Amino acid sequence: MPHLLYLHGFNSSPASIKARQTAASLAERGLADRFHAPALPYSPAAAAGLIAAEIERLGPAGLTVVGSSLGGFYATWAAERYGCAAVLINPAVRPHRLLAPLLGPQRNLYTDQAYVLTERHMDELIALEPAALHPERYWLLAETADETLDYRDAVAYYAGSRQTVIEGGDHGFQSWQRLLPEVLEHAGLGAADADSIH
Repeated sequence: MPHLLYLHGFNSSPASIKARQTAASLAERGLADRFHAPALPYSPAAAAGLIAAEIERLGPAGLTVVGSSLGGFYATWAAERYGCAAVLINPAVRPHRLLAPLLGPQRNLYTDQAYVLTERHMDELIALEPAALHPERYWLLAETADETLDYRDAVAYYAGSRQTVIEGGDHGFQSWQRLLPEVLEHAGLGAADADSIH
């Protein structure tokens, strides 16, 4: 049975715009119970533990993990560990390099949770980096005007994978709503599936 596991980005939450759009689209198809979006802890090791528990609960067969930004990194870790499919939205490549300048006090934009980003968290990210990738597991979605990440890093890192690179946009990925029906079809959660349950 297909399910979609959505992994949000750094200092984000399941209340993010893309997560809400995805949940709404599945609900419209009568598939609300196939959408899962855990609130990820700020500790990468704890986040990986939560993701692992969700995948083991749902089962990797038929599961598509969708990850945005840092969530794209976690989705890559999950895809390599469990062999599931992953759709990556402006994913962070080697996020310890991106986040190292941000060490110190942080606050989640959605939950207002305050915490301290530490060197230990960077070590946890490094420990989650896959030794190798299976390109056939991934669909990369990137916008070239991402103000946070250089999209070319992801294009190179996921070489050999299906890739949709869109001119313009931003780190929030403005094309998500337009591409969402195709993503859900890719995950086995398209209109045909919705019709079959009525």
